[in-house]
Amino acid sequence: GINAEYMGLLKRKMISQFFVLSSRGDTILTRDFRKEMTKGTNEMFFRKVKFWKGDAPPIFNVEGINFVYIKRNGMYFVTTTMYNVPPAYIIECLDKITKIIKDFCGVLTEEILRKNFVLMYEIIDETMDYGHPQLTATELVKPFVVNEAIILPFQKLAQSTFTPSFFQASTKPSISSCAPVIGAKKR
Repeated sequence: GINAEYMGLLKRKMISQFFVLSSRGDTILTRDFRKEMTKGTNEMFFRKVKFWKGDAPPIFNVEGINFVYIKRNGMYFVTTTMYNVPPAYIIECLDKITKIIKDFCGVLTEEILRKNFVLMYEIIDETMDYGHPQLTATELVKPFVVNEAIILPFQKLAQSTFTPSFFQASTKPSISSCAPVIGAKKR
């Protein structure tokens, strides 16, 4: 089994920061869980990734700060930590957070994240507690999230009820993959 002392250390030392950057390096979302990092880690990350020869690895260290990230739809979902945490676990958590966001909003784009920033922070706060991943499934997060997603005009097509006569009644148009799984406000 796993040593109890190791589990105690693991519980205390997890993620320090979570942030999402655009492909231009603009900060879309940021949450500093532990206030132990200096300001500017997002710029440090972006500079390192942009000037890496080839593709940057998903895990790297700069000046004692461990960066773990995934890239989805041109955006960087990044965590920082000063501790030696299991990187595969952090990558899996980042992947699950992006899936939860997609389930709530229908799509994962910079515009959706910006329009739904209150919802995004609510999701982050429910999925992470003081840098520790907590709820990492949509059905677990849903009861605790009170805001609804603001959907974009192209997503309204996905929610339309029109089905051409040559399709079976259960067939959905391909754009329906952009519809949120969770109810959303139409704007």
